[in-house]
Amino acid sequence: MVGVATVNGDAHEVPYGVAEIVLVRHGETTWNASGRIQGQLESELNEIGWKQAEAIAERLSKELKPRAIYSSDLMRAKNTAEMIAKKCDYASEVIMVPELKERHVGSLQGYVWEEIQEKEPEAYYAFFSSQNDLEIPGGGESFDQLCERSVAALEKIASKHKGERVIVVSHGGVLRAVYMAITKEPSAGKIMNGSVNVMHFSEKEKKWVFKSWNDVTHLGDVGFLQSGFNGDSLHQ
Repeated sequence: MVGVATVNGDAHEVPYGVAEIVLVRHGETTWNASGRIQGQLESELNEIGWKQAEAIAERLSKELKPRAIYSSDLMRAKNTAEMIAKKCDYASEVIMVPELKERHVGSLQGYVWEEIQEKEPEAYYAFFSSQNDLEIPGGGESFDQLCERSVAALEKIASKHKGERVIVVSHGGVLRAVYMAITKEPSAGKIMNGSVNVMHFSEKEKKWVFKSWNDVTHLGDVGFLQSGFNGDSLHQ
C-alpha cells in the first residue's frame, strides 16, 4: 500500500510500514510578535498568523490528502490545524493531543524575554542550562521531559498510520526538542512560525528520517518573524 505525496513540489511515495508526519509550527501570535514568553499560556494568532495558517493550508491542500490531522490543545495550534483541515476538505475532527503542547517554562511564562534574567534568575539559569534534566522553577519541565513526551506522542501517532500521511500542528519548543532528541544535534536552528517539516518513521526499524526542515517557501507573500524560535537565544 503506497500513498503519493509531494515535498517541495516533488512527487514521492509513502511506503507501507512508514508513516509520513507533516510537522507544522503554528502561525504567529500576538506574544510571538511582542517577544513575550508563552509556554503553555494562551496567546491568539495575530493578523499575520492567520495569513500564515491560510498559506500553510493552501500548500498542503495541493499535496496528498492527510489521513488524519492532529494538534496541540493550545488555541494557537488548534486554530492553525482547523484552517488546514478546512482547506484540505478534511471531514473529521482535528484530534487534540495534550502531549504536543508547548513546553511549560515555569515562572518564565508571561514575561518578555529581555527581563527574565533580572526578574527570574533561577528559572533563567534552568532554561538556558546545558543540564537537560533540570526542571524550571515554578512547575516547569526539564528539556529531557519535553523531549520524552514529544517524541513519544509522535511515535504513538506514527504507529497508527503506516503507509499514510498525517499532519501534526505543534510549537517551536516541541519541534526543537524532537529534532535534537532524534538527531542528537546540539541545535535545531531557527524554527519559523508557519514552517512545514516532513518526517518519516519506520516502526519496524524504530527510525526517524527528516525529509525537510523549517520549510517556509509557502510564506513568501506573507512573511514571518526572522528571529524564529531558537531555544538557545533570548530572541524568540
